[in-house]
Amino acid sequence: MERKGRYIPNRLRKYRILAGYSQKDVAIILGMKSTSRISKWEQGTALPSLEYLLKLSILYHVLCDELYYNHRVKYREELAELLKYKYKN
Repeated sequence: MERKGRYIPNRLRKYRILAGYSQKDVAIILGMKSTSRISKWEQGTALPSLEYLLKLSILYHVLCDELYYNHRVKYREELAELLKYKYKN
């Protein structure tokens, strides 16, 4: 399925399932009235706030950067290039 519009790759669904939770379970634990935000986060159409990201990492027993692994790799590469350029001159 081709995605249109903004898409933020993540591993939220993977780790939720590995932890044995449904979207409804996570919503209840986080004090939300519905699963719509959880769904948007997992679909990559929205980002959780820092507070929710930290809570999800605790709930799923993984580090925050593991939930958004593609971003970690991308930013690490970007920073490595910037640092290489900065200290080269």
